[in-house]
Amino acid sequence: MPTIAAHTLGCKLNFAETSHIVRRFVAAGYRVVDFHEPADVYVINTCTVTAVAEKKCRNAIRQATASNPQAVVAVVGCFAQNDAAQIAAIPGVTYILGNNDKHRLLDIVQQHLPVPTQPDTPVSFQLSYSTGDRTRTFFKIQDGCDYFCTYCAIPYARGRSRSASVEETLAMAREIANSGTKEVVLTGVNTGTFGQKQGDNLLQLLLRLDELDGIERYRISSIEPNLLTDDIIRFVATSRKFAHHFHIPLQAGSDSVLATMHRRYTTAYYAEKVGVIKSLMPEACVAADLMVGFHGESQADFDDACRFVDSLPLSYLHVFTYSERPGTAALTLPGRIPMEERRRRSEVMHRLSERKKEDFYRQHAGTRQTVLWESDRKGGYMMGFTDNYIRCRRRFEPALVNTLQPVTLGSDCRHDVFDAAD
Repeated sequence: MPTIAAHTLGCKLNFAETSHIVRRFVAAGYRVVDFHEPADVYVINTCTVTAVAEKKCRNAIRQATASNPQAVVAVVGCFAQNDAAQIAAIPGVTYILGNNDKHRLLDIVQQHLPVPTQPDTPVSFQLSYSTGDRTRTFFKIQDGCDYFCTYCAIPYARGRSRSASVEETLAMAREIANSGTKEVVLTGVNTGTFGQKQGDNLLQLLLRLDELDGIERYRISSIEPNLLTDDIIRFVATSRKFAHHFHIPLQAGSDSVLATMHRRYTTAYYAEKVGVIKSLMPEACVAADLMVGFHGESQADFDDACRFVDSLPLSYLHVFTYSERPGTAALTLPGRIPMEERRRRSEVMHRLSERKKEDFYRQHAGTRQTVLWESDRKGGYMMGFTDNYIRCRRRFEPALVNTLQPVTLGSDCRHDVFDAAD
């Protein structure tokens, strides 16, 4: 049997898409092997959010060509979309496919079809979901973005916002349900814009998914604050299946920086949205993305951000150090922050995030929760997450893998994990 190996960089969306590509090869008779092993075909699904992600892509290409110099090496995704010329300069690359063509990879390999020298603008949409984890899948329900924030290259890599219809999305959700997966994470580039081009909306999809048999828990991976409507929040609060877990990008804790970024809300609006969630679901996990060191972010702006984040009942942060992206409007902005200062601000925010997470976990010590147990085994323990995304562990029991079990969290949290008892 011919073999295929895949390596995914970046977001949950990429993991869903890589799995879709690999499943097509498996259906055609390929056997999946580890990326570190020799393979006939290597797929590297790339990210362009940061320079670090692009460096990892180049390293993965070199690793693949070293494992099998005769292999087909396909570099696909966002980095391939935005900088095909840079990838083409790396020896050993066979195909460079942007986001419009990557799902055609099997046909291209088998039929030796020509590919564009410069990737076409992404306009197609392919529903996708990840496999390989018995308990959880990342389900791509939307792609692209119309927002064009000044720091972001993703709209150029992914194209404009698009999705399938509610009915088409439900059909694939039923396929996921039949696989035995218990938890589905809904993901996209700008998930809140689902269905807008067809006259649908995200809430309509959520209501239908909530009624679907076979899937026991859903999470909304990330949603813009201006698209997280009070109706969606009220629905999640009363839903049988949607987790009380919200990931809401903040990006900056200063109104002046938010305006420079072309974000579509203010800090006051963001705080109000978090307040609505906590008023209806006091135990909810609310996480935020935050960028530090953006062009023009003064020390006063950063101090405002620290105070603002500290004032919010957030559970934790995903902190990003700003990285210049070619082609973005931010490159023309004044006030470049030295990298050393960006890293210092990142460390400050990381410490604030750690304190927030400790406080959030401490609030739930001794409470009764429901945990979905995973197959990972570490030091004799199995891991799992509660509805509101608190990590737990217990002694490994094979029969509990991929089951939802009520537990009592211990009185002490060590290394961001609670011991759980029946």
